[in-house]
Amino acid sequence: MSSTITAAVARKTKAPLTIEKLHLDEICPNEVRVRMVAVGVCHTDAIVRDGVYPTPLPAVLGHEGAGVVVKVGSAVKTVKPGDHVIMSAAYCTHCKQCRTGNVAYCENLLAEDFGGRRTSDGTTSLKTPEGEEVSSHFFGQSSFATHANVVESALIPVPADVPLEKVAFFGCGMQTGAGSILNELRPRAGSSVAVSGIGAVGLAAVMAARAAGATTIVAIDLNDSRLELAKEVGATHTINASSADTLKELLRITEEKGVNYILDTTAIPQVLKNLAKALSIRGTLALVGAASPGTEAPFEIGESLVRGWTFKTIVQGSSVPQDFIPRLVSLWQQGRFPADKLTKTYKLDEINKAFEDSASGVTVKPVIVF
Repeated sequence: MSSTITAAVARKTKAPLTIEKLHLDEICPNEVRVRMVAVGVCHTDAIVRDGVYPTPLPAVLGHEGAGVVVKVGSAVKTVKPGDHVIMSAAYCTHCKQCRTGNVAYCENLLAEDFGGRRTSDGTTSLKTPEGEEVSSHFFGQSSFATHANVVESALIPVPADVPLEKVAFFGCGMQTGAGSILNELRPRAGSSVAVSGIGAVGLAAVMAARAAGATTIVAIDLNDSRLELAKEVGATHTINASSADTLKELLRITEEKGVNYILDTTAIPQVLKNLAKALSIRGTLALVGAASPGTEAPFEIGESLVRGWTFKTIVQGSSVPQDFIPRLVSLWQQGRFPADKLTKTYKLDEINKAFEDSASGVTVKPVIVF
């Protein structure tokens, strides 16, 4: 039996979302019906809306949801009705990468998270009252809606006393930034970390670097207000790249030794080229920013050979969400990951304003509250 829900629908590329009534079908055995409490608005939602990634439109996007379990499918083992959950990226659970704990690099990632259909039978859970199919299961959830049928692999139970509107957005951007530091780069206590691009992902990385014990944490951006916020949540130094020479400043801050770990969220080739020059011997430069397919970065490989530096790309903070997100929640509860300083809340019918404020920098992390 289907239910009538309210959702924000992306109908046309680069166009505002429309608020519509849709029919949500019955859950499948591996799914859970979730009543949404809050959902973050992420850059990935925007680039899918704008046609950079291939989810078929019309679609209900949203992939940083949090809510309360209403009903569970017959094969679901990890949650029950009434449980509070955060939602993250779905993964297939059976490919080699999933089986070896690398779920962020699931071999079926595109189908699971961007296909707009159930991978089990190719159906969508959403239709208009007139019967038009609408893509669902974005990141296994499609949480820009009052309710969603969510695959079990996308669910992370959290304690009932955790306010979901404060942590809903941990499922993607926060996990990506913090996980890149804590799971992948793993800076030693007392080391130096620089973060290029201080949006939500970059600020999560700054907070994680402080939690990890890095003692030199440099935030790099073009926006002074975001750099000030970075200081509030853990940066020891800031660089406004519009008025300062980033390479010279990074070398000055590190007394010409270079930075041990640099995380870039911009995916701008010239930025990456310069950041590589700022690395210490055996330093690591990591990229989490999404670039268009075919983008290349020109790295110097002659003189830099003897420095033994590393470049890597990171997806979803190399996290297993069911393990990592509860750890982030614990850090938040202790005041060591003050992510709620980044947020502003909006209603579902204000979602296009939330996208606009995110794009302009007015709001670091918009959160839709139902």
